[in-house]
Amino acid sequence: MPTKTLQIPTADGRADAFAVFPGDGERYPAVLMYADGFGIRPVLREMARELAGHGYYVLVPNYFYRHGPAPVVELPEYIGEEARGAVFAQVMPLIEAHTTERVLRDADAFLAFLTEQPEVGPGPVAVTGYCIGGLLATRTAVAHPGRVAALAAFHAPVAADGLDSLAKLTAEVHFGHAESDLTPEALGELNQALDAAGVGYTSEIYPGTVHGFTMSDTDAFDAAALRRHWERLLPLLGRTLERGGEPGHPPR
Repeated sequence: MPTKTLQIPTADGRADAFAVFPGDGERYPAVLMYADGFGIRPVLREMARELAGHGYYVLVPNYFYRHGPAPVVELPEYIGEEARGAVFAQVMPLIEAHTTERVLRDADAFLAFLTEQPEVGPGPVAVTGYCIGGLLATRTAVAHPGRVAALAAFHAPVAADGLDSLAKLTAEVHFGHAESDLTPEALGELNQALDAAGVGYTSEIYPGTVHGFTMSDTDAFDAAALRRHWERLLPLLGRTLERGGEPGHPPR
């Protein structure tokens, strides 16, 4: 399966990125995938390849490009408890510097780039993300209601901008929350905001999980939860992208 190493022009420079897609000469729906705060690394490349194998053009940008090309932070092969503190000490300043304004300028550039790719079909795109990348995906979907048909975020602070920020969503949504990140009461408030937005959605706590459960190179990893993530993500993309981009309305 082809993988392209890319440099995407943005308002603030050039973002390094990679894209993976089926290599049969056809055009495919696009998925913009935002990494977690640890950034682009082998596990993200594996997940992008897995998704592309289902018939998508998957773009994974280094949204920390202002600080250098990926990997911006040197990571151990496995991010366990002993390494986590030192890694977070390097990553958190990058996250704090990545303002909403930067996120939205970059999102404009990433979506414009996708429209120009010969391997990408016409029609809407999906955005997905993990951890802080899920917040970036949510901000992207809110800012581009006519372009983004599906939004998926996993163990992500999706309400960090306030519940009112979700009112402009038009994409169909799946939020998969870690049990350690969200109380049932907070989940209820979040889902009420999605109800008020009038979008099709599923928003649920994945039982027994902690923050970072999709990432197999961390001690937060939960294999059953990763399977559940694919079981939610792939049908969402199938409904919204492969069938003309009309948002579906799954049971709530």
